[in-house]
Amino acid sequence: MPNLQLQQLLNLLFLLIIGYFTANIYLSWIELFFILSFTVLLEQFLIFFKKNKLNYFSYSSSITAIGVILMMISTQYWIYYIVIAFALLQKHFLISKTQHMFNPSNFALIIALLFFYDEAHIVLGQLGDDVWLLYGVLFIGMVILWKVKRWVISIVFVLSYLGFQYLFIASLDPLIIFEDIYERFYSISFIVFILFMLTDPRTTPSKVCLQGFFAFFVALMATVMDYLYGFRVQHLFMALFVLSSFYGLFVRQNFFGAKDKTKRLILFVLVLSVILFIQNKEPYYFEMDG
Repeated sequence: MPNLQLQQLLNLLFLLIIGYFTANIYLSWIELFFILSFTVLLEQFLIFFKKNKLNYFSYSSSITAIGVILMMISTQYWIYYIVIAFALLQKHFLISKTQHMFNPSNFALIIALLFFYDEAHIVLGQLGDDVWLLYGVLFIGMVILWKVKRWVISIVFVLSYLGFQYLFIASLDPLIIFEDIYERFYSISFIVFILFMLTDPRTTPSKVCLQGFFAFFVALMATVMDYLYGFRVQHLFMALFVLSSFYGLFVRQNFFGAKDKTKRLILFVLVLSVILFIQNKEPYYFEMDG
């Protein structure tokens, strides 16, 4: 797993550097350096606090930071530190055995929506839509998915998402055409979500059949929220947040102990309450114009 994490880190670093020069990465080099340095140092502190050792370096913390940078924009620089800190804390303390419940990058974005809704915006546009980069992301993403055996999640999600979006959105709204939906797949950041964040091996099922169900219901929940509230980018991340908690609490069933169903139910209700709270906020509209 460490070798795969290193490969994924290098892939995301490559996308971050390319995005800085060719697309819409808004942070400066010095800001990127300090965010990544803070993330690495905090992770090392937490590892030392829990395991009392310093001879271990976690690639996943840097992956978390880059994921947040690629998916979120904020004019308040300090927000990046806060949401990343929350993400790392849940990774180390909201765990069963050695596995955490939520993808850390996705958890950070939910924290941003919950506490900094007006100051931090989730966007799918920082990496642009250049075709050559899109094909590159598809290639490196599929290589990783094949190695971690999570390719089923991406395939089922794409097919389910297109099907649900057509049935519940395009076919029912005369103002929306199907091209509006599949054009989202030209966004490189959208592909990064599908290939890297949605398929986190630590927070998704290992059995192929469960992977299919997981991806199916993420696509369904995101589409239902689009149907009820109108399309918002945040619905993808919110759906992943809910399904990750459901899988961790009721399928994996290692949190709180096998017989403690009450605590699992309370935590799941809390997750749903967070989603409803965020969803009832005024929608924002943000365009990436280069």
